[in-house]
Amino acid sequence: MPEGDVLVLIPARMASSRLPGKALAEIAGKPMIVHMLALGQRAALGPVAVATDSREVAAVVEAAGGRAVMTRAEHASGSDRIHEAMRILDRDGRAGVVINLQGDMPTLTPADLHAVSAPLSDPAVDIATIATEICDEATRTNPHMVKVVGSSVAPGRLRALYFTRATAPWGEGPLYHHHGLYAYRRAALERFVALPPSPLEKRERLEQLRALEAGMRIDVTIIDAEPLDVNTADDLERVRGLFT
Repeated sequence: MPEGDVLVLIPARMASSRLPGKALAEIAGKPMIVHMLALGQRAALGPVAVATDSREVAAVVEAAGGRAVMTRAEHASGSDRIHEAMRILDRDGRAGVVINLQGDMPTLTPADLHAVSAPLSDPAVDIATIATEICDEATRTNPHMVKVVGSSVAPGRLRALYFTRATAPWGEGPLYHHHGLYAYRRAALERFVALPPSPLEKRERLEQLRALEAGMRIDVTIIDAEPLDVNTADDLERVRGLFT
């Protein structure tokens, strides 16, 4: 783990385009955002807070004993939202690392949060994330399943060269499905949100390409279990089935 405190921030909003209000969708008797809060706390990496523009979400988090930070409604991405929350919560700059724990990935584990942080022990790495090996043909060709192309730098770890919705790289060998859990060095997050959207970012609709185009280094930990994102009503039902 790199030097400096770790701050775990969970961006959450009610205005999801495909599943409005999903932050408060019930899973096993609790709102999804409460499951995510508990996950961050169990990882025991550092303080955990939910960054939201919804007073309803904030009230639910606080009723569960968590901390919520009110942020502006107009943020274009979760990265922008956690950046604002970081500046509110950590004005003195104590946190050297900020983990962006998405509010819709309730099947992640505390071990996954430790895995995403691990590459930042290398001072050359600016941002870290996670991926799983793709084992089925449907995922290989699905443009909603983002692939990461990278060079191996250690067992179970890649240096990211590109992220794409296409099936890549071509030829024999493993493909990797990227998942949107990130660990940023504080300085990297500050730099990232200050950059304008890049050409490849706009073309692929993948904001992590902004960092690569700016010369920032992203390393990827390969984890074993595929975490599920909740983006649609069908996703929500699948996750509910796993919690019963």
